Amino acid sequence: MKKVIENKFLNEKIIYHKLKVGLDLYILPKPGYSQQFAIYATRYGSNDSQFVPLGQEESIRVPDGIAHFLEHKLFEEEEGNVFAEYSKLGAQPNAFTNFNMTAYHFTSTGNFYECLDVLMGFVGRPYFTEENVEKEKGIIAQEIRMYEDNPYWRVYFNLLRGMYHDYPVRNDIAGTVESIYKIDKETLYECYRTFYHPSNMVLFVAGDVDVDKVIKQANDVFVRQPVKRATEEIKRIFPEEREGVSQTRVDEKLAVSRPMFALGFKDQDKTDGGDKLLDKLIANEIILDMLVGKSSDIYNDLYEEGFVDSTFSSNYTGERGYGHAIMSGQSSDPEKVATLLYDEIERRKCQPWEQEYFDRIKKKKIGEYIRLLNSLDSTSIQFVSMLFRDINLFDYYERIQTMTYDRVIEEFKQLYDKNYSCLSLVLPRE
Repeated sequence: MKKVIENKFLNEKIIYHKLKVGLDLYILPKPGYSQQFAIYATRYGSNDSQFVPLGQEESIRVPDGIAHFLEHKLFEEEEGNVFAEYSKLGAQPNAFTNFNMTAYHFTSTGNFYECLDVLMGFVGRPYFTEENVEKEKGIIAQEIRMYEDNPYWRVYFNLLRGMYHDYPVRNDIAGTVESIYKIDKETLYECYRTFYHPSNMVLFVAGDVDVDKVIKQANDVFVRQPVKRATEEIKRIFPEEREGVSQTRVDEKLAVSRPMFALGFKDQDKTDGGDKLLDKLIANEIILDMLVGKSSDIYNDLYEEGFVDSTFSSNYTGERGYGHAIMSGQSSDPEKVATLLYDEIERRKCQPWEQEYFDRIKKKKIGEYIRLLNSLDSTSIQFVSMLFRDINLFDYYERIQTMTYDRVIEEFKQLYDKNYSCLSLVLPRE
């Protein structure tokens, strides 16, 4: 049975349908759009390194990087490579793995239904052999070594390792060269059987498409590739993260011409998703814009003094069980930047921003949200990412409307604490 999810302010609606096998299907009709976009995603990322396989009672721990490895392997089929099929159809496929999800998607301007068949087909047909798994290890090992020399990657993951003691978000998504060589086809199939069941997945389609045709096509896929309905939930096991940060500072020297920094604040107020997490995401978007956005006092001072440049950015990451805010960029004197940022944070706790400034930034965020919905791929990816945190992207507008100045100040004082921060630096080799 179809259900309509509507946002009257945006004049947008999404059609929701749950397939018999348990797959959640969402369709965002965009009449008149020449482009179509589809994303097929599973609630499975690099953090899921310990779990109880379906049908078993004991938990297992798998090598780091296996979710990313699985993403790579699914593109290879017995008859050939999936990219070649998409090329014939004139579509652009891609995929990504992050800490909490793996997603496969494509953009098309024609042959949409054929492309959708390819997407659901290859994700539903794992093909692992001892030979192709061994071959992939060499490819991914080379990719890992490349990231080890990437200063942007290093400054970020060094920061995560500095902030977290035990939680798997501290580990590289791709794993290590040592960990991926422990992967075998049996473990890949075990992870696939557990996490790639339709009941743990979402299909989101956007564009000028026929809703009923998409629903029928998705159902037909599981007629050709029968799947038993899941009768149990996946049991994921995560370590209890210790309070505070693991390190207050992490340094590494690489072949860079200008130092890089990432200053992180570890959130002690963890949530399990839903409206509380959405409020936290919205509050921190506003906070970071007020604190270090392009119109902020501290950003303009740092920029005019030459301490930061256009590479400076900030963001808040909020997931089930963990969260952190990061400010990063390049600087000739990153330690000075960190000191000035700490000072500005303490100053703002005593001398908060004006209500008028808060109101202006809040309106700006509403505008950014509306612009996001003009992009099919951004809307689709963001919708699924939010959905996996029990958040409806359409609720953003109403929640930001009710966001108060006092709530933002409360969040600011709670999270931005030097005692729960870490500074990661990548410095030039001497």
